[in-house]
Amino acid sequence: MKTAIQNRERTEKLVLMALLIAMVAILSYFGGFIKIGGLASISLTLIPVVLGAAYLGPWAGALLGGVSGIVFFITPDAAFWFGLSLPGTLITVMIKGILAGYLAGLVFKLLRKFNLYLAVIVGAIVCPVVNTGIFLVGCLLFFTDSVTTAAATEGMSVFAYLIIFYVGLNFVFELIANVIVSPAILRILRIRTKKA
Repeated sequence: MKTAIQNRERTEKLVLMALLIAMVAILSYFGGFIKIGGLASISLTLIPVVLGAAYLGPWAGALLGGVSGIVFFITPDAAFWFGLSLPGTLITVMIKGILAGYLAGLVFKLLRKFNLYLAVIVGAIVCPVVNTGIFLVGCLLFFTDSVTTAAATEGMSVFAYLIIFYVGLNFVFELIANVIVSPAILRILRIRTKKA
């Protein structure tokens, strides 16, 4: 009896992971078509990453973030970034996706012992903070010349350009989207808990 229940739970997790991977792939590919300014694009990819990180754990979040990075490499935007720095693009995209998913799951796992709602909200906040933070560091390390040129085109300092176009618009959108969807994630987790 116990083995049958374990097999069912394992199958449910695999099916959910497959669905989340499909969602991440679709959102990663098509999210690049929604633009803010010259370089930034809005992505809803972090929503299934947070859901997977909360429901399936930190390593699932890392895998989903990694899938997001891999799918990005086949988007039209990838050619632009590869032209700036192939190694810089590979490193930045993969590290930001994997760490955003992993750390969101880790924070959720640590906080759910105290309060499930707090764990979901903080996990949903950590994911875009890590994602955007690592992207900004990657921009400064690997794409300084391009960011400087884009900032000059907009008539801004590099700092102002990064804050307005990446932190101000892109980050805020991703953060709000994740926090708004958090109650739905919480509901899914509560339904799962009641079934168990």
